[in-house]
Amino acid sequence: MTAFVCCRGHRPLLFSALGSLIFALAAIALPGPALAADPVPVGSAREPVVVHLDQAKLLKLPERTATLVIGNPLIADAVVQPGGVVVITAKSYGATNLVALDRSGTMLMEQTIQVVGPSDTVVVVYRGIDRETYSCAPNCERRITLGDTPAFLAANLTAFGAYTAQAQGGGAK
Repeated sequence: MTAFVCCRGHRPLLFSALGSLIFALAAIALPGPALAADPVPVGSAREPVVVHLDQAKLLKLPERTATLVIGNPLIADAVVQPGGVVVITAKSYGATNLVALDRSGTMLMEQTIQVVGPSDTVVVVYRGIDRETYSCAPNCERRITLGDTPAFLAANLTAFGAYTAQAQGGGAK
């Protein structure tokens, strides 16, 4: 590393050393960007974990977790994976909690799970009290969304079921 010498004596070396120290501390203290697939560590943070409807999020569990409890499984579901990772799947709007216990029943962690609406581009059409949802990325297509009119939802589920049956059957009739 070269230092700009502007004064007599040892001050240029001092400034150079301080600059190097600041640069090294900044590199250690400021972690790089996390990968999207990295599990989110949970702990004492009181911020809720936000999961979008029909999506999943990975969370890192505390060491020694033996039991995992979801307060309301109608809002979110949790599946433990190897390595202390849990997959949280959003199922319905609202908030619930996730509690991790060790073998003796001691609570290791409690975390709020907040399920919010879809994050992609959607258009919601209201016809009086009837609601229909369309995914518009890039063209608007019907979407199966919690809260839509039962007839609209049933039509989408029927079409989806027929499509899946055809795909699994290799298109045979």
